[in-house]
Amino acid sequence: MKAKIYGIYLNTFLALTLTAIILAFPAQCLSLALNGLNLWFERMIPTLFPFMVLSGIIIRMNLTDSFVKILNPILGGLFHLRPPCIYGMVIGFLCGFPMGAHVTAQLYEKKQISKAEASLLLAFCNNIGPVYFLSFVLPTLSLKQAAPFLFGMYALPFLYGLFLRYAVYQNSIKESAACHYTKEPAAALLTALDESIFHSLFSIAKLGGYMVFFNLLFVVPGLIANFFHLPENLSHLLIGSIGCLLEITGGIGIVQDGAPYLVLCILPFGGLSCIAQTYSMIKNTDLSIIEYIMHKMILTAITVFYYLFIVKLSFLP
Repeated sequence: MKAKIYGIYLNTFLALTLTAIILAFPAQCLSLALNGLNLWFERMIPTLFPFMVLSGIIIRMNLTDSFVKILNPILGGLFHLRPPCIYGMVIGFLCGFPMGAHVTAQLYEKKQISKAEASLLLAFCNNIGPVYFLSFVLPTLSLKQAAPFLFGMYALPFLYGLFLRYAVYQNSIKESAACHYTKEPAAALLTALDESIFHSLFSIAKLGGYMVFFNLLFVVPGLIANFFHLPENLSHLLIGSIGCLLEITGGIGIVQDGAPYLVLCILPFGGLSCIAQTYSMIKNTDLSIIEYIMHKMILTAITVFYYLFIVKLSFLP
């Protein structure tokens, strides 16, 4: 009971503090909120919305098996998972965050995969997208050798997922495979299109709200840097580093090439905005956000060791 009361006091204090900061520094807060809105409009909508609609159509029309027909013999044989799971894996890796969580939740809600299969996919398939990584992250960090960083960004989660499949989820997935799942009847094309657009618009609007809110929080490290009168380069590094933990895109834009390996180690975690957006994708299911965060922290630790290893051996400049 006391813990609940203390929690109410803490949340009230944080809300009042943020309100006071917004009122005291309106110009800075307006600029940060506008930056989050621009990032949402210019990057998230064009890269995510079409995939959300298309994926929604494929799932509602029960076309997941056909979509992964070519890859299923390889990935299905490696992971011993059914075609809908392979579809979630492929979309998660190719389209990037938060499509991995979005598709996993949709497949689970449509009864095409079990809870154990959904938990497995959520643990390693919700990562930064390769288009975003190659076109924005690496150029902004001034990193030219793509191969080692692609391995750190995608091969490590893939191998981690393979480990989880046979070390953690082997029995639960085996038990769920024995059950018979009744798919919902396939929707007609126009019905699937209409529902997909509606749900995708709702989801993309929520994601935009999270980006604006967490970019607004950048004002806090900015105030800290000004309070201690830090030099400009150190101030940028502090704001950018904390910013990456809040909202990854805005943080990278501030850090740029000042601390590339720090950013690369934060990317698997994705920042608090990514955690909140993932929660918004799965909150209507009984999938665990705590379990998701745990797996993200483990992947982050693995990534830190990976970069420490290759830098120590001078494989990278």
